[in-house]
Amino acid sequence: MNSGARLSAAIEILDVIEIQRRPAADALKEWGTAHRYAGSKDRAAIGSLVYDSLRVKSSAAHVMGSDATRAVLLGALRELRGMDLDAVAALCTGEGYAPTPLTDGERERYASGSLDGAPDHVRGDYPEWLAGSFAAAFGDGAVEEGRALARRAPVDLRANRLKVDRDKAMRSLAHLRPEAAGHARDGIRIAVGEDGRAPALAAEPAYVKGFVEVQDEGSQVAALLSGAKPGMQVLDLCAGSGGKTLALASMMENKGQIFATDLDGRRLMPIYDRLARAGVRNVQVRAPKGRQTALGDLQGRFDVVFVDAPCTGTGTWRRNPDAKWRLRPGALEERIKEQDEILATAVSCVKPGGRLVYVTCSVLREENEDRLAKLVEAHPGLLPLDAGHMARDAGLPDLAGCASPHGPGLRLTPLRCGTDGFGIATLLVQ
Repeated sequence: MNSGARLSAAIEILDVIEIQRRPAADALKEWGTAHRYAGSKDRAAIGSLVYDSLRVKSSAAHVMGSDATRAVLLGALRELRGMDLDAVAALCTGEGYAPTPLTDGERERYASGSLDGAPDHVRGDYPEWLAGSFAAAFGDGAVEEGRALARRAPVDLRANRLKVDRDKAMRSLAHLRPEAAGHARDGIRIAVGEDGRAPALAAEPAYVKGFVEVQDEGSQVAALLSGAKPGMQVLDLCAGSGGKTLALASMMENKGQIFATDLDGRRLMPIYDRLARAGVRNVQVRAPKGRQTALGDLQGRFDVVFVDAPCTGTGTWRRNPDAKWRLRPGALEERIKEQDEILATAVSCVKPGGRLVYVTCSVLREENEDRLAKLVEAHPGLLPLDAGHMARDAGLPDLAGCASPHGPGLRLTPLRCGTDGFGIATLLVQ
C-alpha cells in the first residue's frame, strides 16, 4: 500500500469507530482481517494514523472547521505530525486508493486554521464534560496537561531483578536503543519510531525469558512507593493481569508472600503465565467465587495492602487515546462508588502498623485526593504520609517534586513527571 492508500484506510476505520462506537483496537483488527493484502508495516502505519487522529480529535476538528473523520485526520497530520500543506496535498490525489484531492476550503483551513479563542477542552483535547474536573486538578495548566496526555507514549519496561539487573537487561535490548528511566530504578525506556510504531517485544528473547516486563514507569514507581520488603505479607487487592504483583515480587526477592486477587476473576487469567515467565514463586492467586471475594480469612493480616483501584483511566490516554472519547459521566460516578467500597475492604485487611497504598491511573481529583479525604474522615486511625516522606522512604527523593497540590501523596503526569498519569498515596494504619 502507498501512503495515500493508508490515509484512505485510516479514514475508513475512523468512520467505523465514530459510527459504531467501537474500541479502536477492535476496529483495526477487524479491518486487518478483512484486508489480508495489507502487510504488517501497512497495518502499523494505518494504526498509527488512527491513533494520532484520536489523540487530537478535538483540536484537529477545530482547526479544520469540521468534525468529519477526514477533517480530523487532516488536522492531526498538521497538529501532531507537523506535515506541511504541499506534502499532504501530494498524498490526496484521488488516484488509485488515495483520498480525493483537497478542496479549496480544506487548503485554507490547513494553512491558516487556528486554535486561538478555542475553549480549553478543545485546545487540551479532552472531553467537554471533564473541563471542570481538569480545571480543578490543574488550574491554569489544564490545557498543557491535556496536550501532554495527547502525545505518544514511549515503551516502558521493567528489568526483572529476579533474573537480571537493569544493565544486563539493557544490553540484551541494545538493538532497540534503550535508555534508563528517569525515576524507577529498574525502568527502561524505548522510544517509538517517527511513525508511532513500537517494537514487537513478544518476539524479543529478553521478554520471552522473563528478563523484562512491559510496565509504565509510573506504575513501577507506585510499586516502589509501597514499602514492600522481603518477608512481608502483602495483598494486591486489584491485581488484574499482575503487572504490579510482579513488581512487588521482584522487590521482595521472592521472600514473604503476596496474595493477588481481583473482583473480576477474568482479569486474573493472564497472571499465571506471567508469574511463570518471571520466575515468581511467592504469589498466591485468589480468584473470587462468583460475587464473593476471596478475602474471608485475610482480615487484619497484611503489612501492605496495595489497591490499584478501578478508575476512569484518564492517566492512560497517551496509550489509549480512543478511551477518552468513549468515556461518559456515568462511568466516573460508578468508579467513585467502586473505589470507596474497595478502600473500605482494604482498610479491614491491614494489620496495625501496616500500610495501605492507594493508586489510580487517573488524573482527576474526584478519584484521588477526594477519595482519600473521605476515607480518612471515616477512619481517623489512618495517617496519610506526605509526598516527601513517601519519596525518601522509597529512596527516590526527586519524586517529592511530583507532590500533589491538593492533598497528601503524589500526582504523576506526563507533563510534570514524564510518566502516565497516576495518583499514589500511602496511609499508615495506627
